[in-house]
Amino acid sequence: MKKVSDTYKKLGIDFTFPIYIKNANGKETYYENNDGFRCKYEYDNNGKVTYYENSDRYWSKCEYDANGNKTYFKNSNDSWCKIKYDANGNKTYCETSKGYEEDTPRSQSCAGKVIEVDGKKYKLTEL
Repeated sequence: MKKVSDTYKKLGIDFTFPIYIKNANGKETYYENNDGFRCKYEYDNNGKVTYYENSDRYWSKCEYDANGNKTYFKNSNDSWCKIKYDANGNKTYCETSKGYEEDTPRSQSCAGKVIEVDGKKYKLTEL
């Protein structure tokens, strides 16, 4: 990642640290301080960070579903996470690069459900 300060110097543009650059939505897309540390951000249409990178060679990527829930994360440390949600936005599944897997427990009971057999409806009860 190239330093914006170097570009400013080359173009003869006067500046002071820290350097902040924001997009049209007011979200920070670049930061640089006088120690040379810098980072950049990319966003989706909903303003969620989809990519981050810094001068220490760390980066991360995120993906989101249509409801804005994070569904995937990966970074330069080889860590990743996959997440699934139900229609109400509740987490139903999570899997990570560390071997962690979690399913949301589901009720095993069918009590109260209605079934139809040969045109007749029956309400189930648990014994």
